[in-house]
Amino acid sequence: MTIIMTPAQEDRPVGQAMLHGFRQRCPACGTGKLYKSYVKVNHTCDKCGLELHYQRADDAPPYFTMLIVLHFVLSGLLATEQAYSPATWIQLTIWMPVAVVSALWLLPRVKGALIGIQWARRMHGFGGDFS
Repeated sequence: MTIIMTPAQEDRPVGQAMLHGFRQRCPACGTGKLYKSYVKVNHTCDKCGLELHYQRADDAPPYFTMLIVLHFVLSGLLATEQAYSPATWIQLTIWMPVAVVSALWLLPRVKGALIGIQWARRMHGFGGDFS
């Protein structure tokens, strides 16, 4: 079976869609807001009308956020331990707030990037194919 793609179906660059999503903007137009609150996705884009409710990010954004944050927090913690050997309470005072703030900042951006991938790859109804 050969699938023939029309030019309209080929013009969804993944990198650009991910960048728009990371900026918390509509993956299609790049100007409309992606969220109506912290990580609650708008039903439709207020600029181009793209239906955003098809997204299915589920558990992936928290997983990727933890993976990213823990890599640099643990690297920093170990480097600080090797260089200065501070007391445990000092390490916790430094790295716990860094981890929490970083995760809270990164979570909506990672979710937006994943929504951008879904839109660019026509996943979960973003391609108009509902079968």
